[in-house]
This record gives sequence, structure tokens and C-alpha cells, in this order.
Amino acid sequence: LVLELNQVIIPTYGTVPDQQNLHTPEWVDFDDKPDSLFFKDGQRRIDFVLVYEDESKKMTHKRSDRKKQKRKRQVYESNLINNGLQLEATRSVLDEKLIFVKVHAPWEVLCTYAEVMHIKMPLQHNDLKTRNSAFNWFSRLFRVDENIIKPEQEFFTAPFQKEHLSNFYIQDKDTFFNPATRSRIVHFILSRVEYATKNNVKKFGINKLLDTGIYKAAFPLHDSSFRHLSTDPSCPSERYLLYREWAHPKNIFKLQPLDFIRKYYGEKIGIYFAWLGFYTNMLTVAAVVGVGCFLYGCLQKDNCTWSQEVCDPNIGGNIIMCPQCDKVCTYWNLTITCESSKKLCIFDSFGTLVFAVFMGIWVTFFLEFWKRRQAELEYEWDTVEYLEQEEQVRPEYEARCTHVVINEITQQEEHVPYTACGKCVRMTFCTSAIFFWILLIIASVVGIIVYRLSVFLVFSAKLSQHISGTEAIRKYLTPQTATSVTASLISFVVIMILNIVYEKVAVLITDFELPRTQTDYENSLTTKMFLFQFVNYYSSCFYIAFFKGKFVGHPGSPVYWLGKYRNEECDPGGCLLELTTQLAIIVGGKAIWNNIQEVLLPLVKNLIGRCSAAAGSEKVVPRWEHDYHLQPIGKLGLFYEYLEMVIQFGFVTLFVASFPLAPLLALLNNMLEIRLDAWKLTTQFRRMVPQKAQDIGAWQPILQGIAILAVVTNALIIAFTSDMIPRLVYYWSFSVPPYGSHSTHTMEGYINSTLSVFNISDFKNASKPLSPWFGNQTTCRQVYRDLRYPPGHQHQYEHNIYYWHVIAAKLAFIIVMEHVIYFVKFIISYVIPDVSQKTKSKVKREKYLTQKLLHENDLKGVKKNLGKIADKIMKGADSTFRPKDE
Repeated sequence: LVLELNQVIIPTYGTVPDQQNLHTPEWVDFDDKPDSLFFKDGQRRIDFVLVYEDESKKMTHKRSDRKKQKRKRQVYESNLINNGLQLEATRSVLDEKLIFVKVHAPWEVLCTYAEVMHIKMPLQHNDLKTRNSAFNWFSRLFRVDENIIKPEQEFFTAPFQKEHLSNFYIQDKDTFFNPATRSRIVHFILSRVEYATKNNVKKFGINKLLDTGIYKAAFPLHDSSFRHLSTDPSCPSERYLLYREWAHPKNIFKLQPLDFIRKYYGEKIGIYFAWLGFYTNMLTVAAVVGVGCFLYGCLQKDNCTWSQEVCDPNIGGNIIMCPQCDKVCTYWNLTITCESSKKLCIFDSFGTLVFAVFMGIWVTFFLEFWKRRQAELEYEWDTVEYLEQEEQVRPEYEARCTHVVINEITQQEEHVPYTACGKCVRMTFCTSAIFFWILLIIASVVGIIVYRLSVFLVFSAKLSQHISGTEAIRKYLTPQTATSVTASLISFVVIMILNIVYEKVAVLITDFELPRTQTDYENSLTTKMFLFQFVNYYSSCFYIAFFKGKFVGHPGSPVYWLGKYRNEECDPGGCLLELTTQLAIIVGGKAIWNNIQEVLLPLVKNLIGRCSAAAGSEKVVPRWEHDYHLQPIGKLGLFYEYLEMVIQFGFVTLFVASFPLAPLLALLNNMLEIRLDAWKLTTQFRRMVPQKAQDIGAWQPILQGIAILAVVTNALIIAFTSDMIPRLVYYWSFSVPPYGSHSTHTMEGYINSTLSVFNISDFKNASKPLSPWFGNQTTCRQVYRDLRYPPGHQHQYEHNIYYWHVIAAKLAFIIVMEHVIYFVKFIISYVIPDVSQKTKSKVKREKYLTQKLLHENDLKGVKKNLGKIADKIMKGADSTFRPKDE
């Protein structure tokens, strides 16, 4: 492929032409047509725009540097012209230092590169009949009016070939290649044209020229303003229609015009919005079930026996709890946790278990149905065989291809950027760097944990919790609550800061890897970024869910963190409520922060740009200058949009057992996210270079991995973080004989039975509280349900029989829940095929008709040529055997 590119795509490689041989763009003045998308002659369409600052008017560089930059730019533009492109230069209306170079690709150039890039073009109309769905009448209510945005015509397509030009459906040469395809072809050329040669290394591509500041911008044009229709009657004003029928907030409940989005922005943008819309629609079901489980918990709150015991002054009021830290902490009354126990009853209910099982199955339906939808889009958007045929090598990869190796398949020489040893060194370095940064993230989590342990002592001293304390603030603001909320806020801030750093690190590592194609590059970057973000976002949640309060010992022999800080303990009801608080802060804060950032940043930047150009605001400004003052989309495109949604998907599935309202928050956020992303693209950003995409790339296996992990995490949360299993064991086994004293199964006496007793005389001097002991009691209760024998027992402070029953029940629950959900997931995956039968039939029909059409046309050509040859032979034979006239 590299050899093909060198021979076909970049014929000017090798020598840089002399100054007198350089071709220059045609200079013209602006014709005062603000909505024109054509050269001054009104015939040649503008397919791309390059912007640079006049070197003679630059004051920031040395004269020699300005001359070098000008030389490189002139060589580059000359080589563009040598490659068949036509250039027209116009000086800026608002800033005389800026020069706009408009690029047009003639018909011959488009045909040549369409064949090189294997672009699929229409052969004939699709004759397959489409069956209307039973729900078609319902979905029509939410669709865009077909009189405003007309449905795209369906064609059978085939990779373009110039020699078969007559086989393709060409009504008008000017419209055969739509603007998105034309821009894509021109960008392909711009990315591969040379501008200098240094030490036998060729330098080429618009990206490097942008990075070095030789050009300030390069972009395709929007076709109109988003505020009003174009004044050019031949312009379809697709940008205006997209804003009006898609990006405007009034369309929040409408379906997206995906085919129109794909036509204007390309398949890569289209597949993102298709996935986001599908995910949002599926969230509707999860949100409804989640709200139902939440309401069930609210209704059952008043019937929560163990919470009533905590709040009862005759039960919880008589239970004195042991201090939760050494020396400065004091004894406290169990009724202080009354309010938190009531809240915990909402989330730690039977509905939570049902919802966790439901979400394990829901995520399977989501992924399987998305595969089917993705297969439909692959066929409709002609990306079925994209990766095998169309994707080209990255220019950055081509530039480093200095080593020659023998291809094992073709047995021919090919150029690669590094040897096998060099590749091994690169992979080792990149892997080591990834692990180093992940460990750095874990270190930041450890720092948050140390903060929690140390600040708990401060809050315990400041928010004194004497047994007689009855102030209202102590009822709600306990040391545990204050520590949890402040630590969650600090964790959120640290996460946001680390994100900025790790984004840059991931890009640097991936650039060093030098992936071959853009898909390989994005998949590699996706994997690294998700690893970083996974540890960054989820580590604090994993700590609270599975580690906090699990290894604390008992009051007479506590466990210390780093030999100094006593390990944190959970509330008497467990750490589930704290996990819910952490999730609510991170999910809600992240959504609010991202949406504000997505709206304000481009808006403020564009306002600053418009203000700086306000001096010439009364002048008529061309379309290319309007677009130049918009924000560039960035090299990674929608990568961060995907990342944001996948991280959200993790929160919705991994910890949903502790926060059943997460799908509802995600649904509300996504309904807004779709319109915000659409608004940004249509109003605040330059038009992206259209790109092909077959699917959502590396995000698909990441989603599948999260779905598998979610079953395990939710089973562990219910078993070890919530108090559901201990309550069930008490209800069925320890509330009745031989372990209990009740005649029937009941939850009465649960609190008194599960809080272990500790003799205050067994405190060590290092942990003995400084505050005096109130009352004449000699014992206190452990905060956590550690289920130990009481003092005076022959196995005092060792785990009792109840503890081992609970452990066995927890392990049995995890095994049963996992196996049941995984079995159901397997059945669903097997029953639902990845590609529907209808789509399979369409693909087969298209292949058959394409082969038949091309084959028949080839036969017609052969017959026609043979017929001509046969006529010549017959004429020759007639002239040979005809008798001569005497």
C-alpha cells in the first residue's frame, strides 16, 4: 500500500521544485456573496479551505524562519496543483494578515482518488421492498417531518472504478460525489502531499503544517448559516435544517434524522449519535424499573423493623456504642444513626435485589440489540466491508517507513517503521508507562483514604457526640457523614484534575506506539484512556463498597492503616448509604460539570473571537471567514464524548445495586447530552472532515467487559456491602429456636442480636477514650456487625456461629446469582442473532445484483469489441477472396 501511495497518490515525491517552477494559487478578491460555496467563477465548488498568515506581515518570527515557512507553504501548494487540485486565494475581509486558500477537486481527480480509496458509489436504485413495522405509526409521531428533511434514496453500491464509469448511477457529475465525499477525498490528498525533504526523509501532510504553524487552519465549509436559509437558491441549507430539526432544544423528544446527519457529517459522527440515541432509549426501561424499586423502598421504609429498633428510645436509646477512633472519640448512642437508618431502608430493600438482577439482564439485551442495529447501519451506510477495502495508512506511519521487510503472504518487499526488536521495545516501554500511571492513580486514592482516616479524628473531636447530646445538627451531621461528604467532594475534584493530565499522557504514549491506521490509533488510545479513567473514577467506589469496614478488628484489637491510622468503620447498617452518597456526588457532579464545560467553553471562545473581529462587523463576510472563527473540533473528534458515556454506563451498571436512581439520572443527562452535542457541532464548531466508521470500535468490547463485571460487582455489593444477607439469615434461622427465642420468624431483636458486645475494661491504653464513661454500664457495642462472642465466653471476641452462617449464605448467594444471570445472558445472546435475517437478505441481494450488473456490462463490452473485430476480419476475408475485376 505504501508503494502504491508513493506511485499513485504522491507522484511529486523525491525532489522539491525550484522557485521558478512552483505553481501558485490564483488570486481573486471577495465578490461580496456571503453564502457562496464556489470559486469566483461560480462554477467550481469549494471542497476545502486552508488558512495562513501572510509571512510578510508576521512579526513574531525571525526573518529567516518566515522565509522557510513561506518556502514550505509554496512548495506544498505547488504540489497540490501538481496533484490536480485547483487553488484560489483570497485575502481576509476582517484581518488583512490572513489569507484563505480555497481548494477545488475536478472530476478527474475525484474519480482517480475515489478508486484508490475504494469509495462505494451507487449503481442502481434498491429494489428490495421494505416492510413497515407494527410500531411504525407510533414512531412517526416522533420523527422529523419528511416534507422538511426528505428521506435519502436507497441504492445498491459498489467500490468505484473509472473503467466501469458507465455502470454507476450518474445523473449529474457535479452532484455524483456529495460534498462530504468530496471533502473526504481532498483531505486524503492534503494529508499525503509533500512539502520538504530533509536527510532523505520526506515531510508531508497538512497535519504537520498545522502543528508547525505554517497554516492556521484547514477545514471543509458549512453549507449555510445555522440561523437562516442560504441566499443561494441552489444551496440545500443542510446545516440550517440540522439545527432546526435536530439540535434545537424543542426537539428533545424527537427521533434523530440519522441518515441526514450521516450525509452531512459522515459515518463516524452518524454512528456515535445512533449509539447514543439507542442507549438513551434503552435507558428508559431501566429508569422506569429503577424508579419503581426506589418507590417500593420508600413505601417499605415505615415497615422496616430494624430501623424502628434503631430509632426506638427503649431499644436503640439503651444501646451504647464503642468509640470509632482512638482517644479523642467518645461513646455514643445508637439512636444518633436513626435518620441514616431510615434512608438506608430505601436503598437496602428487596427491590434492590430485583433491580440488580434486572440490570444484569437489561445490559445483555442492550448490547445484543445494539449489534443488530449496528449491522443494519453498516448495510445502509455502506460500511460492511470498509475495514478491508477503504481504510488507509496514517500519514504519520507512512513517514516513518524506513525499514524494508518481506511480507509473509505476498513474498514482496514492504516498508515498515520499525523492526521486530524495535516494536518489542516500544511495546515494553508503553506497557510500563501505562502501569506506572495507573499506580499513580491508585496512590491518589490512597491519599484520599488517608485523608478520610485522619479527618475523621478531627470531626469526632469537633462534633462531640456525648450520649446526652440532642442538638438537631448532631442528628444529621455525624462524623461519618461529614467525612464521607467532604472526601467524596475532594475525590471528585482530584478525579477532574487527574483526567486532564492522563489525557495528555495517553496521547503521548499512543503517538509513540505509532499505530498503522486511524482505527488502530483510536482503539489503542481508547484502551489506555479507559484503563486510566476506570481506575480514576471507580477506585473510590470500589474502596467503599468492598474494603471499607471489612478489616477493622474489634475495639480491643483494632487494625491500623500504615501502622498509624485506625481503619474506618461503617455505620451500623453497613457502607451502602455511603456508597450511594459517593455515586450521587460523582455521577451528578460529573454530568453537571461536563455539560457546563461543553456549553460554556466553545461559546466563550467564539464570543471572544467575534469581539476581536467586531471592528469590521459592518462588512460583508464570506462563509469561509465565518467558519474560520468557529472552534476546531480537535484531532480526537468525538473520543471524549464516547468516553464520557462509557464511564456513565459503568456507573449505571457496576454499582446500580446501591443506587437504583442512576439510570434515571443517566436518562435525563443523555436526553440533554444528545441536543448539546448536536448544538455544539452545528453552531460552535467548524465542520468536521467526514470519516468512515464501521462500528463504535474498541468501545464495544469495553461495554461487554463492563456488562460481565457488573454482575460480579452487584452480587458482591448485595452480599458484602448491604445488610440484606445477615437480615435474611436472622429471619429464617436465628430469630427462632434453636438460636432464637421467638416462636415465629420475625425481624424483632435483630439489632440487639447482631451488634457484638465489648467490655470497656479490655480497651488498650493506646485506644482507650479520654472522655469519661457515662452511666454505670460496663460494656459497649461494636459499630459494625462483626458477630463475635461476648466477653466472658470461652471464645470471647472470636467469630460466633451466626458469623459463619452469614458468610456461607453470602458465598452461596454470589454463586447462585452469578450463575443464574450468566446463564440467562448466554441464552439471550444465543437466541438473538447479531445480524437480522432481513439485513442478511439485503446484503446478499446487493452482492448478487452488483456482480450481475458489472458482469453483464463487461460481457456487453466484450461482445461489442468482438463484434467489431469480427466485422474487420470478415471485411478482410471478403477483400481477399473476392475475384479481381478484369
